[in-house]
Amino acid sequence: MLTTLLCLLLMTTVMTRELEKVERYKHSTWYLGMNLNPADGHVMDYTTGWSDDSFIGTYKEALKKDYLNREVWRLPVRYIALVRHQEGEVDAVKVFRFKEAGRSLLSRFQDMDPGRDIVTEGGPIQEDVSKNAQHMEDDPMFSVGGDLAFNWGYGGNGARVVMTGGHLSGADVNDDNTHGLGNHFACNPLTGKALSPSYAVLWPHEISVIQNRVSPTQVQGTDHGTGSKYISGPVYGNYAIYVSEDASSFLGPGQRLDLEVEVVPRYKFFSG
Repeated sequence: MLTTLLCLLLMTTVMTRELEKVERYKHSTWYLGMNLNPADGHVMDYTTGWSDDSFIGTYKEALKKDYLNREVWRLPVRYIALVRHQEGEVDAVKVFRFKEAGRSLLSRFQDMDPGRDIVTEGGPIQEDVSKNAQHMEDDPMFSVGGDLAFNWGYGGNGARVVMTGGHLSGADVNDDNTHGLGNHFACNPLTGKALSPSYAVLWPHEISVIQNRVSPTQVQGTDHGTGSKYISGPVYGNYAIYVSEDASSFLGPGQRLDLEVEVVPRYKFFSG
């Protein structure tokens, strides 16, 4: 009888621990921090939004136009997902784990001096691209590999988010040839300000494409300055930035986005 009771107690303890593990990994949540639409009439360049601690856009049009949620931007997070989407449907996604946990995107993007910070390591944990995705050959986030770098300043220019597998200009090299999200060709990248009021109008651009030419520069859509070197190109999609403290995987191509996205983490090793 005692042996039976001990066996039942042991089984109950094991089952309880297993249920705790299941509950622990059942769901994790991603939060939409930013959306970039390079043709909505608002230019989210290097100098706008990223380090300002301000709310941009509306909840209703968060996945249609430029958007920045100040509360999400302040959250301490461990994971980041870059998502290219077509009207809220996932087109391509990359998920990364930050080298340094416990920091918000606001603190990371305010850390501009000296900037040029490679913020993730090991490359993407997850990388998925729709078989129907177009313009993948020169997409600034999905045509090149490596890790994420923030606040890449070089020779009076700046790009807020770039891939290390692309061309990373030297700190004193003014070649206008590092391309990513949130760009400006005439700014002080250590302060996040344009070099002059006229340059603030001439040289911002929201989303670039990977290219090896200095001039002219092709950019996505119409959200760029009036500088003569810019060529308006096709919009490859909207680009959303999601963050999470404990989600190590994201939705796949064809799935629908929202302000918050719940997932079952794919890799439990990373969630510890």
